[in-house]
Order: sequence, then structure tokens, then C-alpha cells
Amino acid sequence: MSGHSKWATIKRKKGATDAARGRLFTRLIKEITIAARNGGASPDHNPRLRLAIQTGKSANMPADNIKRAIQKGTGELPGIAYEEVTFEGYGPGGVAILVDVVTDNNNRTVSEMRHVFSRNNGNLGNAGSVGWMFSKKGTIVIMKNAQKSPLSEDDLMGIVLDAGADDLQSDEAEFIVTTTPQAFETVKKAIDDKGIVIESASLQMIPQNTVKVTGREVEQVLRLMEALEEHDDVQNVYANFDIDEKELAAFNQ
Repeated sequence: MSGHSKWATIKRKKGATDAARGRLFTRLIKEITIAARNGGASPDHNPRLRLAIQTGKSANMPADNIKRAIQKGTGELPGIAYEEVTFEGYGPGGVAILVDVVTDNNNRTVSEMRHVFSRNNGNLGNAGSVGWMFSKKGTIVIMKNAQKSPLSEDDLMGIVLDAGADDLQSDEAEFIVTTTPQAFETVKKAIDDKGIVIESASLQMIPQNTVKVTGREVEQVLRLMEALEEHDDVQNVYANFDIDEKELAAFNQ
């Protein structure tokens, strides 16, 4: 799997703690607010807002929270002036990392990002230093054990390819469907229409190639990823690492 898919899988296996749930709601509120600010309050005419609302509902976010976030974005309610910034850098072993943040104080966040990278054996880079290694893709995750009836890879392959998906990968626990940003909503709807339960669906930055991480660098890379994820301003973290399942299992023991 790609580095990002690997990290996403690691996060899912860790489970959702109360603290992580709280951070998720904060991130979703920021995303809904910015989507409404940039594209208007109508989900029908604002694909980014539509996806953010769907994600919020999937996370059991209260409807009032979603409504207030939209109103803050459109200016109906007072809100914080957020700025979207993407940081680029390198982790241990030459792993490329992208960090999407939403901040109300860019100078503070730059300093804090530099500190997180350096403290965890990484280096914050310049704009454009690693972004070219990633492509924007739609990613739809389907957990095999969450389905109402058995779902074969061949059946799912037919559904998603007919709808315009680029690729389908699978392991023991899940299917991961990859699409272009343009085909994302069409493919997601095709899956929904078949009654297939979707674990998550989002637009992600997917690495074009991966870097194998082994030995001591496994722990260093994962510690850096966790430190970035825990920062209050961080929305998403993407990386191009690949870790052998045996080494990953040893780290998690």
C-alpha cells in the first residue's frame, strides 16, 4: 500500500480515543467553516462543503455544530479568520511529508512545525520541496467486516471501474478505492447505491512512489507522524513511507 494508506490504516487500528474524537470534531468544524467561506453555504453547489458535511455526519457530529460552522464560514455568525497552509518536509530515512494546517497565526504555526520536525529527526523544507511527489486523489475505504452481506473483490471491482475509478486495492481487512478528484463523487455514489457501507471517503494527497523504512527509523517516522497529527492546527498529514507488516507489528507490541 501507499505511504498514506499505510498511515491511515495504522490510525484506524489504533482506535478512536476521546481525545482523538475531540480533535476530529475540531478539524471537521474548521473544514466546514472554510468550505462555506470559500464556496458558499449550499452543499448542492459546493462539493467541498458537501463532502465535509457528509464526513461530519459519518463521525456523528451534531447537526447544530455543522450549522454553526457553516454560518461562521458565511459570516452569519462571528468566527476566527483561518488561513490554510501546507508545510513540506522530510522525516527519518528521507520520507517525504506533507502537512495541511488551518491556523489563525501563521508565524506561530511555522515555528511550531519546525520544532516538531526537528525534535523528531526530521526537517521542515521549503514550499515545493516534496509536493511534486504527491498527486491529489479520491480515496474510499470499505471495511470488509462492516458489510451486510459478503462483498467480493471482483464484484466491487466491476462497480467502481464502471463508475470511473482508477484502482482497487485490498488486504485482509479492507478495500481501498482510488479515483481522480473529478470522478470521486460519481464513484462514491455508485458504491452507496449498491448498499455498500463506506468507512471513509475523502480527497487525499497520495505519494507517487514510496520509501521503505526499516529498523530504528520505523519508530522515528511513526513518532513524527503522531506528533504532527496531535498538533491543534493540523488537518491532514501525508507521507510516502512503506513499512513491512512484521516491523509494524513489532513496534505496536
